[in-house]
Amino acid sequence: MYYHVMVTPAQPAPAFARLAGHPLRWRLLTELATSDYRVRELVHLVDHPQNLISYHLRLLRDGGLVTTRRSSADARDSYYHLDLERCAQALAATGLALHPALRLTQDLPQLPEPSARPPAVLFTCTGNSARSPIAEALLRHHGGGHVEVTSAGSHPRPHLHPDAVRALREGHGIDLQDQRPRHLDTLTGRHFDHVISLCDKVREVCPDFGDHFGGHARRIHWSISDPATPGPAEQAGYPAFARTVAEIDTRVRYLLPVLTSRKAQP
Repeated sequence: MYYHVMVTPAQPAPAFARLAGHPLRWRLLTELATSDYRVRELVHLVDHPQNLISYHLRLLRDGGLVTTRRSSADARDSYYHLDLERCAQALAATGLALHPALRLTQDLPQLPEPSARPPAVLFTCTGNSARSPIAEALLRHHGGGHVEVTSAGSHPRPHLHPDAVRALREGHGIDLQDQRPRHLDTLTGRHFDHVISLCDKVREVCPDFGDHFGGHARRIHWSISDPATPGPAEQAGYPAFARTVAEIDTRVRYLLPVLTSRKAQP
């Protein structure tokens, strides 16, 4: 007796599985999960030819997992950024494609109990009037005492930009009205576990500035446009600041579990 078995054709693997499953692309994703990088820096980190790196970065960009932004210091160069929100959504969809029970939550991990010494974080940009104080305020707001955070600039402005103050107040109820920009020199001798630059100029003009704050600080770069001088395709004025607050808020929320995990401590 013979039995005929109906075999349902297998569905193609979800796009995230196809993209991230390649060993080199996975390596690029893991590097970009920690910091924004230029192509030549990724070539050095993963030790593969530039043409190969550029090819796989293009696939990741076409797949929506990676974005690029022109350097504000050298417009001939670009920074690559991993869109963690998009990755979270893609991971959830990948689990559901395999089995309905594999529904992944997109909520970020809960913060652990405070350690004996909370990690110390320094945010930097040129003027310390918008991007870095926004990041400082948001990390303090979300950190709930788990993180020590401050910000400074290489060429601080006299005052915070009023639209930065407004965007934080209206978007998150945070009041920075009385805060003043500070110079990086005022923090000489302070120890920081993480030094995060939000300005391409600070990173490219002073690539070793993080060494002045403890020597072993983990350096991270977020390539974020100055909302006071947005690009030609970006909306200027207050909308640019509201957009910058939203972008930094997303990055800060994904940074918190990294900062508060034990293995993140130097």
